[in-house]
Amino acid sequence: MKQNRLGGSELHVGEIGLGCMSLGTDEEKATALIHEALERGVTLLDTADLYDSGRNEELVGKAIRGRREQVVLATKVGNRRIPGQEGWGWDPSKAYILSAVKESLRRLGTDYIDLYQLHGGTLEDPIDETIEAFEQLKQEGVIREYGISSIRPNVIREYASKSSIVSVMNQYSIVDRRAEETVLPLLEEKGISMIVRGPVASGALAANRQPSKAVPDYELEELLQLRGQLEQLTSEGRSLSQLAIRYSLSHPAVAVAIPGASSREQLLQNIAAADIPALTEEDVQLIRRLSKAGVYKLHR
Repeated sequence: MKQNRLGGSELHVGEIGLGCMSLGTDEEKATALIHEALERGVTLLDTADLYDSGRNEELVGKAIRGRREQVVLATKVGNRRIPGQEGWGWDPSKAYILSAVKESLRRLGTDYIDLYQLHGGTLEDPIDETIEAFEQLKQEGVIREYGISSIRPNVIREYASKSSIVSVMNQYSIVDRRAEETVLPLLEEKGISMIVRGPVASGALAANRQPSKAVPDYELEELLQLRGQLEQLTSEGRSLSQLAIRYSLSHPAVAVAIPGASSREQLLQNIAAADIPALTEEDVQLIRRLSKAGVYKLHR
């Protein structure tokens, strides 16, 4: 599998990673999927303390025992469980980040995290304090690098100018091209890598699966029409899912796409996108003409 560098860091990742959120809570099944992914060249495993209230981190940690050196391990922080209250609160404070990382390390069964990511963010956050926390953890060797997971261009712009983030995780697909307007050009200019989540748009662009509901900016009828047009660009060796993943990898600022997988079939379909040729510029431009770009409101 092709390896790409994350930003200006020493971290190199296979161009197809694994978003672990959809693994579920069955340990045997999750372990089997992670092991298969690693054996087929996946290196980036992305989880978060939020997923299944920490259970996802535990499953990932157990699955990589004895294989830690094979993995670029990424997790996230910022969502805080408040005792006596339902749900999660948002806490990007330095004190909380320095505390939460210890719990993530415990659940993951490791003494360092390759990529620690702020799981959201607003302009009202104490951004300088948040950056201080990540920089301290980096200096202490607790994390190797840090990034943010955000779809807000103004927040991304703040971190890109003030911090040493190496990556931004952002939603990007053929049916959600908002990142092309502001985020991707900014990241390319700054030498920061994008980690793409949702390249298959929660199954809307999955092969052998007919969507039953609309997605933002596309009514169901429009989505089905687009799928029909895109399927004309597929071939015996390139499914619709793989076309969608390759599209998300076509921008030079993108280092890795992390489609989720809840079954071995989905996992193999996703990973196979690494074995097909990159899209030609002609393919990319045709897909852009067929799809919509940034019609619905940007998140600020």
